[in-house]
Amino acid sequence: DKEVRAIFLRLFAQLFQGYRSCLQLIRIHAEPVIHFHKAAFLGQRGLIENDFLTKVLNGMAFAGFVSERGSPFRTCDLFDELVAFEVERIKAEEGNPPKMIKHVRELAEQLFKNENPNPHIAFQKVPRPTEGSHLRVHILPFPWINEGQVQELLQEGLARSQGAPPATRGDKKCVVPAGPPVGMFICS
Repeated sequence: DKEVRAIFLRLFAQLFQGYRSCLQLIRIHAEPVIHFHKAAFLGQRGLIENDFLTKVLNGMAFAGFVSERGSPFRTCDLFDELVAFEVERIKAEEGNPPKMIKHVRELAEQLFKNENPNPHIAFQKVPRPTEGSHLRVHILPFPWINEGQVQELLQEGLARSQGAPPATRGDKKCVVPAGPPVGMFICS
């Protein structure tokens, strides 16, 4: 699973190499608007006639990609590192399948580590039901709710939430690396 995802990550990194140099941040509105200059991107890469990439860039998924990842100051991830720093490595591996496979496996390992930061935590397995357990009736009576206790708990929670600082994510934001300019990626 992770290796297939790593292959697609690499593919999209190759397709979109240099996309950050074609982003324009427009600050006329109260909220900044990020615009992607498609013609410049395709022209500088020599892919104006490429129907596939043109359709990808015109799609809703790419528009969402630009609005989500176009901000110059946000949390960076593996894709940003690939697009910004691994350009030469990906180019060099094009004719060498063993190196390409090695890189895909490294990316898959990084994806796995991102999703499982604490591998030593074991998940508790749910025991299998005993034989014939489906025949027994296990309906427990629902307890009566004490309205006074419910109101007390609600008031306590409200008091705590009003005095608590707003919740923040642990991700550190940084300036997203632009990577090499688009003109470097002339494709055949």
